[in-house]
Amino acid sequence: MAGKAHHTDATRMLDTRGYAGPTIHNTNPLHLLETPVRDRITESYYWKEQCFALNAATLCDKASALTYIGGTYGQQKPTPFLCLLFKLLQLLPEKEIVLLYLRQREFKYLTALAAFYVRLTFDATEVFKVLEPLLGDWRKLRRRTREGGWRVDYMDQFVDDLLVKDRVCATSLRKLPNRMILEDLGQLEVRVSPLGEEIDDIDRDENEVEEADGNGTVVNGESSELSN
Repeated sequence: MAGKAHHTDATRMLDTRGYAGPTIHNTNPLHLLETPVRDRITESYYWKEQCFALNAATLCDKASALTYIGGTYGQQKPTPFLCLLFKLLQLLPEKEIVLLYLRQREFKYLTALAAFYVRLTFDATEVFKVLEPLLGDWRKLRRRTREGGWRVDYMDQFVDDLLVKDRVCATSLRKLPNRMILEDLGQLEVRVSPLGEEIDDIDRDENEVEEADGNGTVVNGESSELSN
């Protein structure tokens, strides 16, 4: 009975007739996922048995137990990761709670889930500000592929996908404005890449090699002519 009530509750929220609840980007939050994906989630065993009666605190516990990310796989079966994202869209936790999920360091899949939720629900400027620090996070993530196999991803790659791709984990993403436009509008600071110093070192080495090719050898960073 409890599972049936849980399913009915989700169906009620999905009903577009006379919906008067909270909105995200001027739409019912659950509609941020596409209809076929929503249907598969609400019919899945994980949703019916594991997502019942979750709140912001108990969802944190469930997400902390995740062992992989992914969208749908095999015969379009939704992953627990995607089911918990859908539950977050149903719960709409306070922003401070989402940021706590994101910034804790113990449970990497909870961080990934929060990052996905941020990408779907925050405004564009906040998305960049909140997610870009994770581009320096190189923790490994296990991903379930569409074919049902497995591959290794990294947190920085997953976040980069969220920022630049239009589809991640079986979910279409709202297009973000170009970052440079937001910089020109004064809404974002110019981003300094964490790899900036390494890139400068590489450029410096390449310049020294070019000087060596043109003038002779390089000794202690200084070029010297080769005598015939």
